[in-house]
Amino acid sequence: RSRPLSSRVSPPHLSSGINAEYGGGLQQKGGLETCDNATILSYHIHVLYWSNNNTEHIESAFKLRDQFIERYNLEDKVCDFSPGDPNPGHEMCAFRPEDPHQPIGGGPFLTHQYAFFVPIQQMTEASSWIIQRRGEHDVFLHPNSGCFHNDHFLWSAFSGQAWQIDGSFLRCNYPGCKP
Repeated sequence: RSRPLSSRVSPPHLSSGINAEYGGGLQQKGGLETCDNATILSYHIHVLYWSNNNTEHIESAFKLRDQFIERYNLEDKVCDFSPGDPNPGHEMCAFRPEDPHQPIGGGPFLTHQYAFFVPIQQMTEASSWIIQRRGEHDVFLHPNSGCFHNDHFLWSAFSGQAWQIDGSFLRCNYPGCKP
């Protein structure tokens, strides 16, 4: 198994440490931002579920997804960007879910899941809503700073059962990184 990337990896293409796409600097008082003090730009909410021909569990997971979509008016708001993009300022949206009847695709999750992109200002309400209604499903909450290792391993939280995550898929690891 691959070791996760160090939280101190510098962006290879940014010799000055400046990421113009996300605010022109990612500077913090006292110096350059690193993965130790990265700005959180947005969040993801993931719902993880068993899909091994457990029709009731799959249906229950997707019922929760439909309820979240209805509650936050996301019917026509499908995320049209990479899940790894911290995309500050983007509105809440739903990523297209995997087909629960197909093998798990590449990614850090070792079971099926679906996800929502959540702006900072909506995270408290959205996370409270879903963890209070998750039922038998497990919810994984994490920030998006560009520092994938810290976002998924150090600054994340599970509601329900904690699942293993495969860190070898988390290749972006500097503030503001956009794969």
